[in-house]
Amino acid sequence: MVKKNLLLSFVSMLAANAVSAKPKIPFGKIDKIEIVADLPNTEKYAVSIGSKEYLDLARMHQEYNIAWVIPVWITQDPKLVLAKKESDEYFELTNAQLDQIVNENKLNKESLLQLGLYTKYGGKLIVLLIIGLILYGIFSKDNTKKVNPINI
Repeated sequence: MVKKNLLLSFVSMLAANAVSAKPKIPFGKIDKIEIVADLPNTEKYAVSIGSKEYLDLARMHQEYNIAWVIPVWITQDPKLVLAKKESDEYFELTNAQLDQIVNENKLNKESLLQLGLYTKYGGKLIVLLIIGLILYGIFSKDNTKKVNPINI
């Protein structure tokens, strides 16, 4: 009987821990890498000699993010790097190398470094809207009006 109670207690403790786990909303700094220019698939832009994988020009920046989709603010300015598609690997370039790649491929460096509207301002607007709704919910209490019944 004691073994049975001990086993039952142990199993119930494990079950209680599994049930009480709450899903957490991730937030923090993340690095974003986006391909901004498709470079020609030549040996010059190959990952390694004789490889069939090629590098493209990508924009990399660091942002403070909530739930991977709400960029609140940019913590590191964007810079151009070489990266593989569908990968987190990237290669940093010197200014001379970057200028050479931009000139050879007739690209506009300033336009490649521009972040999108949502990345710049969208997350800030969403956070302000949420804070506004919370404040509205706190300070807009229903004022009940006293209604005097009319006797006919």
